[in-house]
Amino acid sequence: MPDSIMKTETLKPPAPAAMPTAAKLQRWSMILGGIVAALMFVNLYNIFMLVPTEKSMGLIQRIFYFHAPPLITSFVAFTVTFVYSILYLAKQRLWHDRIASCAAEVGVLLTTTGLITGPIWARPVWNTWWSWDPRLTTTLVLWFIYVGYLMLRAYAGEEQRGARFAAVFAIVGFVDVPIVYLANRLWRTLHPQPVIFGGSNSGLEPTMRYAFIFSIVTFILLFVFFLLMRLRVERTRLEVDQLKREIAFS
Repeated sequence: MPDSIMKTETLKPPAPAAMPTAAKLQRWSMILGGIVAALMFVNLYNIFMLVPTEKSMGLIQRIFYFHAPPLITSFVAFTVTFVYSILYLAKQRLWHDRIASCAAEVGVLLTTTGLITGPIWARPVWNTWWSWDPRLTTTLVLWFIYVGYLMLRAYAGEEQRGARFAAVFAIVGFVDVPIVYLANRLWRTLHPQPVIFGGSNSGLEPTMRYAFIFSIVTFILLFVFFLLMRLRVERTRLEVDQLKREIAFS
């Protein structure tokens, strides 16, 4: 029997040049952590001190700045997962898979934040904790898609096969991201029209618009910070796995 038939597929760790050094990841995360801390302080000041109180909803409207920006940032996170899943399938580099999975983890966290803050805001405004509104429903579906992605990564058995299955799943599941974004444009919904690029009858008061955009930028940088922290953990895990293989075959 030819040797090629008897060989089994093994997971090859990425070469050192294929991923950033531990020192570089640590340096980036420390610098970005300081920047995010400063921006979050300013963000809180903007939300609770600077922006005016909305006339019809009152103080509860300030949840908006903790509700929409994490969900928008989750689109960024799932886009990273989508792009790096394609790169993994194309180049079979394990570090691409790690970036995709770590971005998905942070994206699920951000989506969870949006799904929790939404009902808190909706209860006094809509007089209900939950409505099967198109935007809400498609966002919940998005959450389930990427929770399923993470479960597939965790329980698929052989790691390289699981990475391939998860990459395909992430690419197909990404179709829900533009559906969520366009939901209140495509269907009648309880959600207001988009406050940015929403047409002539939408928009925010200038100070509110500034605070909203500032909050989006802050949450995007927070996502990058969390991603770097998770990648530091993954890099250490890959090094430990490599040492175990070297010991096992020595």
